[in-house]
Amino acid sequence: MTNAAQTYSKYLCIEELLDLQRPTSDGPEGPEHDEMLFIVIHQVYELWFKQMLHELDYVVGRMTEGDTPRVRHTMNRVLHILKVCVAQLDILETMTPLEFLSFRERLESASGFQSFQFREFEFVLGGKRTSVIENFEPGSQGFEHLTRRLGEPTLWDAFLAYLAGRGASIPKELLHRDVSVPCPASEEVQAALVHIYRGDPDAASVCERMVDLDEGVQEWRYRHVKMVERTLGNKPGSGGSSGVGYLQSTLFRAAFPDLWAIRAHL
Repeated sequence: MTNAAQTYSKYLCIEELLDLQRPTSDGPEGPEHDEMLFIVIHQVYELWFKQMLHELDYVVGRMTEGDTPRVRHTMNRVLHILKVCVAQLDILETMTPLEFLSFRERLESASGFQSFQFREFEFVLGGKRTSVIENFEPGSQGFEHLTRRLGEPTLWDAFLAYLAGRGASIPKELLHRDVSVPCPASEEVQAALVHIYRGDPDAASVCERMVDLDEGVQEWRYRHVKMVERTLGNKPGSGGSSGVGYLQSTLFRAAFPDLWAIRAHL
């Protein structure tokens, strides 16, 4: 007996995928209309977070091998995904504050702060904090993923090793540092970056993709803050978070400060 032929639905697990949207509100006419949009948008975000982590892990590997063309190509893909993530907020903003409030209480303690994949994304970009891991139950998927990421080199670590492999003068203590803590800004790295911009066009193009990534994440954070402010104002966020106040504190926080610091010296 032969196996059934592969189909679009089987390959993509469409039936299982379409069964994952489960509104919990229960108005007189069934679930609130806009809860479906809220669920779909956030599930799609989680899929994009998964893909960006997949791509950035690949970038780290390609940097280790000194594969400049693949690094640039893959970074460009991540940048396009980030633009899609920003554009999705336009869709979410079609939901008015009253429409969100019609089902918001059903979220109970659920909050975007509990997205372990976005926290992984922050860790990969260098924003590592052990306090983040403490928000996840030991043994849970989020706890395990973040604990693993805490001990892995960041994208910036791979970038510094890539530059060193091309002859840049990167301090040895930064190439062999404790990767579980954020990497400090370095005047020596900044001097090396200026030299690269002036004498190594291929490496300089990778530097610019890193800046693009940093800027893209900041753009997403800004649009996210304005969306939350538009929907909730100064109300506490879902799950008891401080809402807009906390989100505003994350704005314009560069992931790669050395690349911004050299702009005045080029």
